[in-house]
Amino acid sequence: MPASTSPASGRRAQAARNDATILAAARRVFVSQPDAPVAAVAREAGVGISALYRRYPSKEDLLQTLCREGLREFIRIAQAAAGIVDPWDGFATFLHGVIDADVHSLTVHLAGTFAPAADLAALADEASALGAGLLEAAVSAGAVRADLRVNDLAMLFEQLSAIQLGTPGRTQDLRRRYLQLQLDALRPAAATVQLPGEPPSSAELGERWHPG
Repeated sequence: MPASTSPASGRRAQAARNDATILAAARRVFVSQPDAPVAAVAREAGVGISALYRRYPSKEDLLQTLCREGLREFIRIAQAAAGIVDPWDGFATFLHGVIDADVHSLTVHLAGTFAPAADLAALADEASALGAGLLEAAVSAGAVRADLRVNDLAMLFEQLSAIQLGTPGRTQDLRRRYLQLQLDALRPAAATVQLPGEPPSSAELGERWHPG
């Protein structure tokens, strides 16, 4: 007969479910209203404020965790795409995965609202390196226009993440529609002129995360 679940493991499972519920609620609340109080998250999650504070002692702890999980999801998507043999398919799968996961909505709405912990910078560097590798492979294969740079991708992601219209399903459909337009524009055949100006520097992208 299978072993019965111990009380301790049952409590851990319940804690994990509660944590997932809190984080999902926090994402919905703070993406729509970055200055919302923690109490709004507790209401959205359907938990008591004391239960939330036991897990996240401050709003900043909650924001740090949201962004940490977002970067980890980005890294997971990029790593999976890197395993695809065809460079264009890997690159396109990466872009689709990032947009569907909606990780850049956190950047669009939360940048500058808290001081990032040191480990977030390390995760951001890892994410950028993985994205650069996918882009470089696609450029080397002649599948992507040669003047595209990895920091251009951050701006493309943010443009698509800014689309919010109707229901979540409608928003996702629109983001996929305009991602396809972008993908077509990234092909070498679309490069009728050199891209004007320079992409944002890593310092410019990072500066937005410093609270004003």
